[in-house]
Amino acid sequence: MLTHDQLFSLEQYARQRPEFRAKVMAHKKNRQVPVGPNATLYFEDKLTMQYQVQEMLRLERMFEPELIQDELDVYNPLIPDGSNWKATFMVEFSDENERKAQLARLIGIEKAIYVQVTDFARVTPVANEDLDRATEEKTSAVHFLRFELTPEMCQAVKNGAAIRAGIDHPHYQAEITLAPAVRDSLAADLA
Repeated sequence: MLTHDQLFSLEQYARQRPEFRAKVMAHKKNRQVPVGPNATLYFEDKLTMQYQVQEMLRLERMFEPELIQDELDVYNPLIPDGSNWKATFMVEFSDENERKAQLARLIGIEKAIYVQVTDFARVTPVANEDLDRATEEKTSAVHFLRFELTPEMCQAVKNGAAIRAGIDHPHYQAEITLAPAVRDSLAADLA
């Protein structure tokens, strides 16, 4: 969990931002998983959430403790707690008309995503715990996911087991084996 005392003040952040941003961008490279040509999982952690909070505080010029706590309350649930991975999932089509058509075809895609540690069973996510992001007409382009792992899966990942991520939806199928650097970054999320 991220706390107020772990954040930079607005003045500190103004001075630290270039170096901190570069550190976060390098870190994020090992936490992005493209699943096919039009979907990406962005795995979150304490550092990525600190960056989000710092940027929000900077943009909104927030320094009141109550408002800072409100931001922490929004972003802390996206930090893994040792037995799971949390990810922002994005369906990405650059053409607006194609995106609208695809989001109508891809209803339920957030429940068709999975991660699989070596030969263990696939883990499908708990999706959008904050609010439902789909309607009967279309799904959202952005979903928030939590993948709960068993202790055996966590241990296997920490021991270097392969991880696959995929989507098994009637209108979108794809699977990828995570690169070792990505696997190692996700292993750091596990207790």
